[in-house]
Amino acid sequence: MNILTEITAFCKGRIVRVPKSPLIRVEGTETVIPCNVTDYDGPSEQNFDWEFSQGTDFVRIVSTWDVSFTSQQYQKRVGSGEIALRRRSNNAVELLIKSVQPVDQGEYKCITPSTDATVQGNYDATVQVKVIADGLTVSGSKARSLKLRRLSEGDSFELRCSASTISSEHTHLQVTWELKNGPAWQEILSLTHEGKFQPSPEYEVRYLSGDVRLDTVANDIYRLSVSQALPMDEGLYRCLVSEWVKGADSSWQKIQEKNVEVASVVIQQPILDVLIATSNMSVTERDSLDLICNITTDRSGIFQAQVTWYFSESRDDTLSNARVLLSVDRDSVVSDSPLISLSHMDRNSYHLLMRDVGMEDSGYYFCQAAVWVKLHNGSWHKVVEKTSLPVSVVVTALELDYQIVLNASKTPKFSDDPTELECRIMNAQSTEANLRFTVSWYYRMHLRSDTVVTDELLATMDADWTLLVGDKSRERTQNGEIIFSKPAVDTFSLRIQWTSEADRGDYYCVVSAWSWHHNNSWVKTKDVTSTPVRVFWATQDYTLTVEAVKLKPFFVAGHNFEMTCKVSSQNIKTPRYSVLITAEKPLADQSNPNGTTRIISLNQDSVVRLEDWTDQTRVDGVVLEKVQENEFRYRMYQTQVSDAGLYRCVVTAWSPGGGGMWREAMNGLSNPIQIDFQTSGPVFNVSMHSDNPTVYQGELADLLCIVTIDKATLEPDDMSFDVSWFAVHSFALDRAPVLLASLDRKGIVTQPRRNWSSDVSLERISPMEFRLRVHGSEDQDFGNHYCSVTPWVRSATGVWQREPEIKSKPIFITVKMDVLNALKYPLLIGIGLATIIGLLSCLIGYCSSRWCCKKEVQETRRERRRLMSMEMD
Repeated sequence: MNILTEITAFCKGRIVRVPKSPLIRVEGTETVIPCNVTDYDGPSEQNFDWEFSQGTDFVRIVSTWDVSFTSQQYQKRVGSGEIALRRRSNNAVELLIKSVQPVDQGEYKCITPSTDATVQGNYDATVQVKVIADGLTVSGSKARSLKLRRLSEGDSFELRCSASTISSEHTHLQVTWELKNGPAWQEILSLTHEGKFQPSPEYEVRYLSGDVRLDTVANDIYRLSVSQALPMDEGLYRCLVSEWVKGADSSWQKIQEKNVEVASVVIQQPILDVLIATSNMSVTERDSLDLICNITTDRSGIFQAQVTWYFSESRDDTLSNARVLLSVDRDSVVSDSPLISLSHMDRNSYHLLMRDVGMEDSGYYFCQAAVWVKLHNGSWHKVVEKTSLPVSVVVTALELDYQIVLNASKTPKFSDDPTELECRIMNAQSTEANLRFTVSWYYRMHLRSDTVVTDELLATMDADWTLLVGDKSRERTQNGEIIFSKPAVDTFSLRIQWTSEADRGDYYCVVSAWSWHHNNSWVKTKDVTSTPVRVFWATQDYTLTVEAVKLKPFFVAGHNFEMTCKVSSQNIKTPRYSVLITAEKPLADQSNPNGTTRIISLNQDSVVRLEDWTDQTRVDGVVLEKVQENEFRYRMYQTQVSDAGLYRCVVTAWSPGGGGMWREAMNGLSNPIQIDFQTSGPVFNVSMHSDNPTVYQGELADLLCIVTIDKATLEPDDMSFDVSWFAVHSFALDRAPVLLASLDRKGIVTQPRRNWSSDVSLERISPMEFRLRVHGSEDQDFGNHYCSVTPWVRSATGVWQREPEIKSKPIFITVKMDVLNALKYPLLIGIGLATIIGLLSCLIGYCSSRWCCKKEVQETRRERRRLMSMEMD
């Protein structure tokens, strides 16, 4: 076993490899001898030395690391670069001899200096190089200059190349034909050194079909045959010959390569002329159209022509946009069409006949011809294609003579009256079944100035009498306000059920005549426009006047407030009114920062609605009622001081619209009525106080809200307060306040949901003092705190009056962390867990030693005897 291990270790040493001998090379060619090393120690980049021998001592050639390594007889060739050392990777190099000579025949040694810790493996390898004479001969045509071949597309041609060798070794030749019609040479077809034909991917189909072939003539002639020349065959052709020999490892190696340019081939496209015999022409509707297409070509041999007729409405349209009329393929098969025929008059003429032409046949006609030749494999190839110049054909219409008369059977005198217009066809001469009339209705706004107004399409009918409604009248047509109809064969009707002022203007109709075309479609042949009819009635501007009157000139807080709104209008047909009561509060009133409050409204159908009235205790405190058709009364019960402001009536006049709907006519605004309480009542002030604005976490924070009175003395029973506490959790008052708790004047406490564990309590400690307590303060409780107080005062009549809301200045509460209390519980928990884990470890150790690791030791019993007394002895 030890001997096998030593042998394995020795076999894992350095290995230097060169190709198997011999290497056969041709005189004058470039020779490359590779060398690489594997399984070595040391740096990844290895150095190499090359030496040469012809049966005697080795001579040093070149080295990768020692510039003085080269012997004197090789210094000139190495210095000129004829012999060079080329590194391929860290562990591989190539010895390059650009032009090998017979003197270079011999044994070459590749040596790698050792970088291993121990000497193992081989450090050099040798290869034998054999240089043979150049016996390969390659030639093209016998002419010295390059042959130029001019061919027509579809012609066949042959190219020949001579290649032979007199090499002393058993070599094989590979012949490849190449074409250059661009920047690089392209392979066509090869006869490999193994005797196989190998086409390039571009010529594989043509090779399999027999269109491209490579044949051998005699022993050294190689012939390229192309049966059907294509435009891609144009270019410079050369014959590329390589010589191959089987190496010591039984693989084929290419030892040299030669080429010769054989010919330059030019593919000329056949000439094809396509001409329509007729020039521009005019045809009457329903007549026949005759066109002849003549084609001429210089193409000889067998070919077939394909002709296609096209039609285009524009001269500049391409074939992709043109419409194919009819075609005849290379097999003389004509495509089917019921009203168009195509006939082959002779080999070069094709006749197009269109029967019963219509106005839509006006346009440009042209024919396209293509020449096809049959390839070697039986398929067809398009040689040339050309399109004729277009011929203009104008189809003149059969004149239809008819007139249009537009009458207004109903005209409006006032707004919302109906309007009815009739568009009648007069003197229609043709009543054929293939003739049809449709109508389009238009509206033009009437302006007194010279401003140009675009006509608006109300509705139109297409050839199958389908109604298409315009944007202006679509919604009203769907609602039934506008009706389009055809009451008779020669009459079209437009009816507006409820004509509005926006409908005033000029109306006219356009009647279109349609004829049935041979392609089973309707074609418009003529449009006749009627004289406009004006729909107009004189109107006067609407006027609306609203007057507000205060019924009680003077009153105090707690009394009822009443005002009436009287409305008068002119030039509004059967008006109805909707009323909205608004109040403009002083800027100091914070209930509505915008200044104007919508209180209550009554619509034209006498439906009352509370708008922005938010006082829940006075939901029934405002009333708006209709006293007469044009008079409305607003009443406010038990007015408060906060109700002070300017009150107005906003009135909207409505007139009946179409379909039972109401149409807004005009808006009006009344004069303001002021509610102002001139009182010398008490003035309330509020302040905040805290004995300790800085508290620790978990402690109790007390905040006092103190209310004081100036200019008056009130009994505690005659006043009450709504108190709310707010907090702004920031150093600056740049955030929205958060409601902490509130206490209304009835003693009901409200607390919103809180997102932290601290709790708050609110109590009244005296008639004018309120206290907020924060229990178990947390970090979230820091910030500016203030209270908001709304006083309520009972008047002499026993009515409670609400005073303006007042706010205290904020007090900043700071919450600190108690370090000792914060660390007390974690320390106690840690000490307790450590004690429990220690006791548990002792218990486990005791149990293990007591029961699991106990061994019974059997002691040898000894006989116990008492010592004998000396006296007995």
